[in-house]
Amino acid sequence: MAQSAILENHAVAHGELSGRSGWSAVFALTLCVATLIASEFMPVSILTPIATDLHLSQGAAGQAISISGLFAVLTSLSIAKVTRGIDRRVLLLGLTVLMLVSGLIVAFAPNYLMFMAGRALIGVVVGGFWSMSAATVMRLLPEDQIARGLALLNGGNALATTLAAPLGSFLGQYIGWRGAFFVVVPLAAVTLAWQWLALPTMPSDRTQTGASALGLLRRPTARIGAAAVALLFAGQFALFTYVRPFLESVTQLGVPALSLVLLLMGAGGLLGTFVFGRLVTRNLSATLILAPIGLAAIACGLVVAGAHAISVAVLLTLWGVIGTGAPVAWWTWVARRFPDDAEAGGGLLVAVVQLAITLGAGGGGLLFDAGGYRAAFLASAALLVGAAILAVFDAQAGRAASDAR
Repeated sequence: MAQSAILENHAVAHGELSGRSGWSAVFALTLCVATLIASEFMPVSILTPIATDLHLSQGAAGQAISISGLFAVLTSLSIAKVTRGIDRRVLLLGLTVLMLVSGLIVAFAPNYLMFMAGRALIGVVVGGFWSMSAATVMRLLPEDQIARGLALLNGGNALATTLAAPLGSFLGQYIGWRGAFFVVVPLAAVTLAWQWLALPTMPSDRTQTGASALGLLRRPTARIGAAAVALLFAGQFALFTYVRPFLESVTQLGVPALSLVLLLMGAGGLLGTFVFGRLVTRNLSATLILAPIGLAAIACGLVVAGAHAISVAVLLTLWGVIGTGAPVAWWTWVARRFPDDAEAGGGLLVAVVQLAITLGAGGGGLLFDAGGYRAAFLASAALLVGAAILAVFDAQAGRAASDAR
């Protein structure tokens, strides 16, 4: 029995589980991702009833998104070091329980303080789960299947991002905002049970002295990659955050047509996660370089063809394909650049992405108000071109490091 357990632990540590058991665990994690991201973005479509019920301003209710982002950053930077020595199966199950508890707290929150406490907990889960996602998939799947496993996780993310706002609005209309949040609870229970059955033991060595998330920045490849990721996500959200007002005021779409375009973007995102899962196995560096160039070209295309509904619909569908698929490439980058420090690399990536989204959306908003959509969208294109240039430097640094080994 002891020998069997030792062999299992060795297999898990090297991604040598049977394809069937490894993929079952990855599917369980994907359901967890979808539930988690849906919970994170649920407030977007039900801010008004939340504010009314808790006697808040719209702005105060909107801080439900900000606080989860803040705690996601703090958790992502610290979780690998703080939880060293804790079995990763136990940790992932614990985070899933925390998601369930968060749903209960938010759904039954009697006041603003408890509501924000529940939202802070979901931020902890977001930061912790995503920080460990690449490292976990590396331990569950053989090396040649890692990119597809990461693509599946991002597919769950894309699906939840697409459905969270309309689903929240629909549920809020019939069962109230508290009922909408409570839906997370049974979903969390299901994903907890599935992970309990599917996840193998994944020991963590307490004595291992790996790098911390911030410690990785001492490495040139990490600094270049982090800067490229920051520009990519800042550029994306400087545009993406303001797609709806652009479609309403420039393309002049009504609600049904606008909803269709947003749905096409979401469908493009689902396609993109799987397309990019295959592209990165062929040429990771080229994918990291070409993705932001494609997004920059689309941003410029929207400036030129903003009044033409069909052209805009096609461009935004392509934006969904590339914009949602690009994170698959960067999670694969973490797995390949930091195979011995994947948890720290994941934590660094999550922190950079969260901060970049905040700065990109904020800066894009200032430009949108001051200079209109052209200013925001062209700034987005400039940031994305910068991301592509840094990705070129990253490819060179990666080759130099490979040659040195």
